[in-house]
Amino acid sequence: RRRTATGWLREGSVVAQQQTVRDFSKARKKALLDRKNGIAPGKRAGLPRFKSKRDSTATLNYTTRGFSLYDDDGGTRLRLAGGIGIPVVWSRPLPGKPSSVRVSQDTDGHWYASFVVDKPAETPLPETGRAIGIDPGVSTLMTCATIDGNGIVDETGAYDLPHPEYGRKAHLELARLQRRMAKERRPKRQKPSNRYLKNKRRAAEIQRRVQRQRQDTANKWARRIVRDHDNIAMEDFKPKFLAKTTMARKAADGAIASVKHALEWQALKHSRTLRLVNPSDTTKRCAHCGAIAKHRIPLKERTFRCDSCRMSRARDKNSALNMLCRAGFIPDGVDGVNPRWDAVPTGTRPANREIPRL
Repeated sequence: RRRTATGWLREGSVVAQQQTVRDFSKARKKALLDRKNGIAPGKRAGLPRFKSKRDSTATLNYTTRGFSLYDDDGGTRLRLAGGIGIPVVWSRPLPGKPSSVRVSQDTDGHWYASFVVDKPAETPLPETGRAIGIDPGVSTLMTCATIDGNGIVDETGAYDLPHPEYGRKAHLELARLQRRMAKERRPKRQKPSNRYLKNKRRAAEIQRRVQRQRQDTANKWARRIVRDHDNIAMEDFKPKFLAKTTMARKAADGAIASVKHALEWQALKHSRTLRLVNPSDTTKRCAHCGAIAKHRIPLKERTFRCDSCRMSRARDKNSALNMLCRAGFIPDGVDGVNPRWDAVPTGTRPANREIPRL
């Protein structure tokens, strides 16, 4: 009786089924270990949950004995266990021989194959002698100020990252599709209509497009920052904190946490120094003389004016320069004036992220 109920398993590859069992075992052990070690519920891994064959997207893992690549009519095909041959459209050439492959389907119905390979070591980037301070802002997603080896400060904004607003541009089209889906939604145990599935697929395509645009923008900007600077100082902000402020919508649309993670990953990958700076008083402190404003500066006030030295500059530029000073990349302060950092917490921490296997 049990074999009759699961007879459909005999139609698939045993390699993929074995890998699924191994993944389940690994995920369950990780969840139980986190629970045993007393990790907080919001941070520990959860137990694997049942996923219906009908309602979930497919993910299959194959080891070396379950797949192969071969040339066919000028192209490349992926042969999977069970006699399945799939034409491959490469996003980039493989740098080595793959040891395994994961075939997965996303929510908009597209299939992808992710290969695990041993990538050769990259050529290290040349030293530039430059440092950059980065401050997440309101009018600009990331505001930058740089200093070269001769101590010349540049505030022109050549490395600033403006708000792309991909989510705002796609909002109207996505809202229209979601309204149609709400009207056509059927009770839970009824099969959804073809029109509902069509609108659901189109909405997923829009969301995936916005996600890719955000990731592409973040990675290109991070690569440019890491390529042109040896030392990077960035505010150690908490994305959850931004969700409770007036910056919440813009921060979510700009995927500000993804930008930070992309910069951490690129700096670690290319052996650049990235220091995450304690943001305390970086907005109220003058980057020129080190004096702290005695009053709270509202967000609508975009220019910082120092009451002590009468210096005036853009609010976010002043914060970016303070990042450089606090990280120790301008030890004497801007223009050689010591900003007296002992008046506030001076804690910085290096970024510590593992490079994922792509």
